[in-house]
Amino acid sequence: MLYVIYQEDGPDSKAIRAATKEAHFAYLDRHADILVLGGATLDEDGVTRTGSILILNVPSLADAEKFSMNEPFRKAGLFKTVKITRMRRGQWNPAVAPKTQEGN
Repeated sequence: MLYVIYQEDGPDSKAIRAATKEAHFAYLDRHADILVLGGATLDEDGVTRTGSILILNVPSLADAEKFSMNEPFRKAGLFKTVKITRMRRGQWNPAVAPKTQEGN
């Protein structure tokens, strides 16, 4: 089942992100078998991070919550809000996805 984890940054997000970035990416690498898509949400300037979205393929909401609670950014207090929602896969068209992280 697919779950979307939508997270909005809280105060001190730049400092927390910088201090926890390596642990965050290592955690995502360790869970590559369930991580469908993940990335930062951005302000319209295309640079300023405002949060993140992760889409997981896990058996239950409890599994998604466990993943989220153990994720280093969340454990460090980066997010002011976290929402986890089950979703159904509708359209799937990876051919039109950007080729780079910057969205090009």
